[in-house]
Amino acid sequence: MWDYSEKVYDHFLHPRNVGEVEEPSGVGEVGNITCGDALKLTLKIDGDRIVDAKFKTFGCGSAIASASALTELIKGKTLDEAMTISDEVIAEFLGGLPPEKMHCSVMGRDALEAAIADYRGEEAKDAAEESRLVCTCFGVTENQIERVARERNLHTAEEITNYTKAGGGCGGCVPQIEGILHRIWGDAPVAAVPELKKGKLTNIQRIQLVTDVIEKEIRPSLQADGGDIELVDVDSKLVLVRLKGNCRGCAAAGFTLANFVQEKLRELVENDLLVQEVSE
Repeated sequence: MWDYSEKVYDHFLHPRNVGEVEEPSGVGEVGNITCGDALKLTLKIDGDRIVDAKFKTFGCGSAIASASALTELIKGKTLDEAMTISDEVIAEFLGGLPPEKMHCSVMGRDALEAAIADYRGEEAKDAAEESRLVCTCFGVTENQIERVARERNLHTAEEITNYTKAGGGCGGCVPQIEGILHRIWGDAPVAAVPELKKGKLTNIQRIQLVTDVIEKEIRPSLQADGGDIELVDVDSKLVLVRLKGNCRGCAAAGFTLANFVQEKLRELVENDLLVQEVSE
């Protein structure tokens, strides 16, 4: 299981500044719901100072915690001060993030830059530059990979996956990622992500599949009965969900996660997944 700090749990369970600022001065949207995580950051700017910041996100507990932390870090700061807040600062504010979840703090940093660029009437860096798409699974460009590699001193494709998700889907772009890293550092060929055995999933692949099954196979049937389900996080083989509406009382009627949600995920994703319900 992921080794989360108490502060990560606090910002996940009690996120600050959720929603959208009215008549925002700047808006930053990064990620893609169809590819996994997505974040929308809205800012209210007075003069050169951020007086309010709110977020909406689609993603795991680390994505929620990172976005919540970001809004707390930037409120009251000037734009130049806010631009010094890196993904590493966000992670440190939360007491650290597992390597596999660092892409969540990177997404927060990217949303901030996009929102400030929007306020200034500029294009965000990757939108302004023509950049070759490397990872089609998660929409990550060559510029994004090169930037995070230089900023974080990353030398392996696995490290790039942790910070950007690139290479964590089908894995077909891993050779391209290695080529980019070799061009940057000019050292010996970097280590490849270990080849997946047949039927074995990376955690990012697992998250994507679990999300698809819940959205397409499980939610519709629950919603038809006045209930709903929310995917909270996928922590290795542990799937955390929150039941809503009529589903919150299903246990009293003999309904258990094990005989429905868990069995469906075991059937369509992996046969050893464990589902656990979390409270509101």
